Amino acid sequence: MSAPVSRPALNLSGNRRDFLRISGTVSAAAAISAALGACSGPASTSTAGAGGDKDLITAVIGYGNNQSWDPSMTASAFTMAANNHIYEGLVDTDPITRDPYPALATALPADVNATSWKFTLRDGAKWHDGQPVTVDDVLFTFERALDKSTLIYSFFASWLKEVKKVDDKTVELVFKFAFPDALPRLTIAKIMPKHIFGAAGGWDAAKNGKAVGSGPYKQTAHNPKSNSTFEAFADYNGPRKATVKKMNWLSIVDAPARVAKISGGSAEAQIADNIPYANIDQLQKGGLTVEGGKGMNHMFLMFNTAQKPFDDIRVRQALFYAIDTKKMIDVALKGHGAASSSFLNEQNPSYAKAKTVYAYDPDKAKALLKAAGVTNLTVTLMAVNVSWIADCLPTIANSWEAIGVKTTLEPQDTAALFTKMDQSQSYQVVAAASNPNQFGLDADLILRYNYTSGGTWMKYTKWDQSPVAKDLFAKMDAATQEPSPTKKLDLVHAYLDIIAEQAVLYPVVHTELMTAWDSKKLSGVRPQAYPGINLLQATRQG
Repeated sequence: MSAPVSRPALNLSGNRRDFLRISGTVSAAAAISAALGACSGPASTSTAGAGGDKDLITAVIGYGNNQSWDPSMTASAFTMAANNHIYEGLVDTDPITRDPYPALATALPADVNATSWKFTLRDGAKWHDGQPVTVDDVLFTFERALDKSTLIYSFFASWLKEVKKVDDKTVELVFKFAFPDALPRLTIAKIMPKHIFGAAGGWDAAKNGKAVGSGPYKQTAHNPKSNSTFEAFADYNGPRKATVKKMNWLSIVDAPARVAKISGGSAEAQIADNIPYANIDQLQKGGLTVEGGKGMNHMFLMFNTAQKPFDDIRVRQALFYAIDTKKMIDVALKGHGAASSSFLNEQNPSYAKAKTVYAYDPDKAKALLKAAGVTNLTVTLMAVNVSWIADCLPTIANSWEAIGVKTTLEPQDTAALFTKMDQSQSYQVVAAASNPNQFGLDADLILRYNYTSGGTWMKYTKWDQSPVAKDLFAKMDAATQEPSPTKKLDLVHAYLDIIAEQAVLYPVVHTELMTAWDSKKLSGVRPQAYPGINLLQATRQG
């Protein structure tokens, strides 16, 4: 690893590849070298010549596959997309419309306003090891979902009281109050086999990549930082069957390498997500279809409020006002983004412009720092190495330098960064990508992903024991329990204003995510507005 690289008005810590990627100066030779390095893996996972195999879909995912594979603990784009092919919920949702449909259950509840729902399991449903799916597996899964230590706990704990066994084929979900939004949310609780993950070391195995579900595809190999492979599950008898015999998903975070895998006449892959905006025209001219989806996908800043001066709301606000978001959108995102005017993106049904909007205003930023008594501020901005985030970092650094805040950038592997966070290592500010739309669309779900007392993200911010935070959580609970849709929306907008004002964990921009595919070899592809791909209705051809 080379020494940290510096340039005028910007201190950039990290290795040479990080610097080249962020500064946008990757040469053709470097891009080829990066492509070879990023795509190499165990010999058994080679995709050489795979482009002509009609029984195989080779996909490129622009995110790491070295994070948790436990459905109750992961927000990894790669893992969540894969798990949607491996596991089933009682109810699942269409990846684009998000309309619910019965998956392991045989039918949707007749009355979504009831305070309990009964579900009968599909006859003949089997796990990938051949064992039958049972009611005990459902109880085991929801016991896990209601465990405070899990990431998905916040999506269920506010409204779900218990899950009971009715008979050998039927379970009953008992609510604390009527909550119609629970229906699409049930897809988050991927039903898992108790005999595998309830055994000693089972959850560690799930974390490290073991995946055994009842869905249309079973995992056949998992190679962290390289690829994961899947094949059609012959005994699957559910509503969305596998369309091809095999899939190979390559994890390629490096943008030039990702583009190279899907480019040219000898391209090995038929589809890739997280397409860099700068490569859209090139790929379209090469005959590929490139389409996007606008959604929640955003870059956020997260502050450690236990470190001064970031406990001061004025300092946090100042750093948001200082960012030249128009330049970021024009230069880094090539126009495929929008400056945030709320925690929610404008396309969300619950969107309303927040009372506090961080329009570019360096003079206001300076005034806020002065009012807070802060001078000669030095900030280390840790960040994930997702390619489009890396492209945005120089604009943040230069914007902060322009108001007198000395800035050091530290982009790094996503898993490595959050391992540090989980170990409570000290930090000042983090920039990362997030898209709660991976879990669903309703405002309550989206906000609880980040803003839950004792939740993962609040632990990172060290903010959730503050009086303002406790008041916010109470307002969120009131909105969740409000039966009137109109009153509920008013309560949601009120707490969104608090979140915007506090600027503890808040979006800078919302972006459009681009997917590219070869329409001569794949049909039925629908681009998602959240990371990953879903191929359950795509077919291989040509």
